[in-house]
Amino acid sequence: MAKIARLSGCSDWIELDFVERERTPRRLMKLGIRLHLGGLSFSNTISELEKFGVNRSRKAVHDWVQKANLQPASNASPDHVALDETVIRINGQQFWLHAAVDPKTNEFLHVRLFTTTTTALTQRFLRELREKHDVKDAVFLVDHAHHLAAALQRAGLRFRPERHGNRNTVERVFREIKRRTSSFSNIFGHVDPATAETWLQAFAVWWNSRN
Repeated sequence: MAKIARLSGCSDWIELDFVERERTPRRLMKLGIRLHLGGLSFSNTISELEKFGVNRSRKAVHDWVQKANLQPASNASPDHVALDETVIRINGQQFWLHAAVDPKTNEFLHVRLFTTTTTALTQRFLRELREKHDVKDAVFLVDHAHHLAAALQRAGLRFRPERHGNRNTVERVFREIKRRTSSFSNIFGHVDPATAETWLQAFAVWWNSRN
């Protein structure tokens, strides 16, 4: 059933402005991007495309995902924002994924990847979030990490420590990200952080498209 859902889903959220020569029909490029972000490995995505008479390499599908430059939509006005960070590994090194999620819609608002976790980087993340969305009246839900509270306080944003409840939304999202990054070690085993961040942002757009 999951495979059928991946094949029959909508791809309108994928823009292909980067395409100059159409070696592959656009609808199949969109299908390839959606299948991969939806859970198929590059190899399995290629196998599905071959059923439509399209023969492309793993690198081609990888490049489609990267060049599509997918970003979570802007201009949301959430009542609450679940703010959190988690560790993922790239090339054997530790990086910090920062994410803001609307617990009401279960959608990503903003995603960034940093080399460490500090109050200054959290402030930078919040500045970018405020540029994209109207969050001045939102209540931010955080755990008991002091640097998150410090950054929110300096930004003049309201927050409330919460370990469960609405914060479970971002925890579920992070569990799925960790599952995907550990399952697809070929994506994160030999890439630079910028490439990994682009993939994570594309994954966030796919996640939002499910709602």
